[in-house]
Amino acid sequence: MGNPGTRHSSGVEVQSEQGAARPPMFKVIMHNDDYTSMEFVVEMLMQVFHKSPTEANQIMLHIHFKGNGLCGVFPFEVAETKIAKVHATARAQGYPLRCSLAKA
Repeated sequence: MGNPGTRHSSGVEVQSEQGAARPPMFKVIMHNDDYTSMEFVVEMLMQVFHKSPTEANQIMLHIHFKGNGLCGVFPFEVAETKIAKVHATARAQGYPLRCSLAKA
C-alpha cells in the first residue's frame, strides 16, 4: 500500500504536499529573423506572454541584437500552447517568427 495521505476530520483524504511533485519547467525562447517586424514581436510578447510594454520592448531588443530571447518559463503543456499561438498568429500575418522549447 502507498502513502494514503492524511485524513481530515471530515473523513476526506487529502494528498500531502510532499507527494505532489512539481512538473518539469521549460523555457520558451523566441528567435530573431530578418522579416518579422519589431512591433509584431512586441505585440506577441504582450498578448501571449503577458509582458508589460516596457518589458516586451526590452526582450524584443535582446532578440534583435543577440539572436534569441527568453519569453518565460512554464510547464510543458503551457509552453507548447503559447508557442503554437505565436506560430499560428505569425503565419496568419505572413511572418516566419519562431519559438522553441528548452528544459529549464
